[in-house]
Amino acid sequence: MKQKPDLSFWKLWNLSFGFFGVQIAYALQSANISRIFATLGADPHSLSYFWILPPLMGMIVQPLVGLFSDKTWTRFGRRIPYLFAGATVAVLVMCLLPNAGNLEFTFMSAMTFGLVSLMFLDTSINMAMQPFKMMVGDMVNEKQKSFAYSIQSFLCNAGSLVGYVFPYLFAAVGIASVADPGIIPDSVKWSFYIGAAILILCVIYTTVSVKEYTPAEMAAFQEQAQKTEEQAQESGAGKNRALWVFLQVGIVQFFCWAAFLYMWTYTNGSIAETAFDVDMSALNYAATQAYQEAGDWVGILFMVQAIGSMSWAVVLALFKNVKVGYALSLIVGAAGFAAVPYIGNQYLLFVPYFFIGFAWAAMLSMPFTLVTNALEGSKYMGTFLGLFNCTICIPQIVAAALGGVILHAIGSHQYSMMIVAGILLLVGAVCVFFIREGKK
Repeated sequence: MKQKPDLSFWKLWNLSFGFFGVQIAYALQSANISRIFATLGADPHSLSYFWILPPLMGMIVQPLVGLFSDKTWTRFGRRIPYLFAGATVAVLVMCLLPNAGNLEFTFMSAMTFGLVSLMFLDTSINMAMQPFKMMVGDMVNEKQKSFAYSIQSFLCNAGSLVGYVFPYLFAAVGIASVADPGIIPDSVKWSFYIGAAILILCVIYTTVSVKEYTPAEMAAFQEQAQKTEEQAQESGAGKNRALWVFLQVGIVQFFCWAAFLYMWTYTNGSIAETAFDVDMSALNYAATQAYQEAGDWVGILFMVQAIGSMSWAVVLALFKNVKVGYALSLIVGAAGFAAVPYIGNQYLLFVPYFFIGFAWAAMLSMPFTLVTNALEGSKYMGTFLGLFNCTICIPQIVAAALGGVILHAIGSHQYSMMIVAGILLLVGAVCVFFIREGKK
């Protein structure tokens, strides 16, 4: 019976390199969707509702990708065909979505076009994203898995950094960041176009540089892992371990992802109000120079968050107690969220967003490390990871559905939602200590 071999650094790197391009697309979506729909004319109290669609599509698509890829084998591999198909669709949609205001649509037609484009964009990004997590679960042994997910986390944050900075960078070199009412600025359009090109190039690199294990090799690895798990269960240590870890980590995920949904939805309006003095009640406020400058600056703040995440990921790997590192990261991130409404200087905002990156670093690596270790030996790794994605999607759907109600209840200032996000992260940190990993 075979055990999974140790992989070299570069094999681990190649395994996740395409994630860099996928994350550029995801960063462009998360930083600019509220800005795009506000520019098209959406009411601020309705912005969170546009965020229901992306996680809803992810909740549907990712379990299906996991289920079908568990049963797939082609000359190109097991997971890679789904990765390539998702990336191809994402590239096409990234070229269409920013043009929602240029096609002489009515207001409702432009909104509908934007929503349908967003649906396909998030579906394809999810389809491209999930195979990377599955390939690490398939091809990396338990000893190296934490390191492999750390590499993936680094590439994820590096891709985010690039995607976030694009609109600001293009505006700085002279591409227009302001357009007529209802029209998406050229700086945003070119960000999506260049991001699409990088995405497909990165995915092609992973496609040609990674050779997935054959079905026979996977069967041998699973046989060995299952034997180890059976021995653990005979001693009473491994019974129902995977299910418990799945559920307990899922509770933490609920509060964390709800918090970040509110960050993505309301940071643009929050920063426009507090640091750029935009009157959010004014007609066509989204067409003003100040609002679009705030939108560009949001990309810089999210870039700072990505730098904080990359920096903290290195420190996080040094924690001997996983739960302490996980909880501390969320507590620091909660403090960052809570500070945002009280800082009116655009440069001082670097501090809280750097701290928010600590929470993001933990969210990207630790849940998947805990869950894939608990699932080691399962021949349905992809299916379980697809289902685990529901712990990311469901909280975003719930948070998006309640966002407008909460905003009305706390006074209609978008920066107040940053405090709500901080409270949610703090609750998630408390829940970390209820996770019982179990021992093999």
